[in-house]
Amino acid sequence: MTTEPATTPNEPTAIDGQPELDEYVANNDVVLADFYADWCGPCQMLEPTVETIAAETDAAVAKVDVDANQQLAAAYGVRGVPTLVLFADGEQAEELVGVQNESQLRTLVERYSE
Repeated sequence: MTTEPATTPNEPTAIDGQPELDEYVANNDVVLADFYADWCGPCQMLEPTVETIAAETDAAVAKVDVDANQQLAAAYGVRGVPTLVLFADGEQAEELVGVQNESQLRTLVERYSE
């Protein structure tokens, strides 16, 4: 396995399963995991905001389809979508449920990016 360069991905990365999420969190200082579903209207509303956070902040953004990853969603106690879980230094630090605006997410990411 090759180690990725120390650059944060600037677009959301699809995650499939716990090992993939664990590796993604381990390889990035701050990770915003977006637990979503394709049929979820609020998730679709949140999508452009999540893409902006990935492009313009130090956070790596993980996209987790809860329908394809039910066990992973259950492991993080995701009961509704969208749910955003923020990881900092390999640990779960925050959880937000529902649509968040860009400034809320920027503030959250910046709090852990220093």
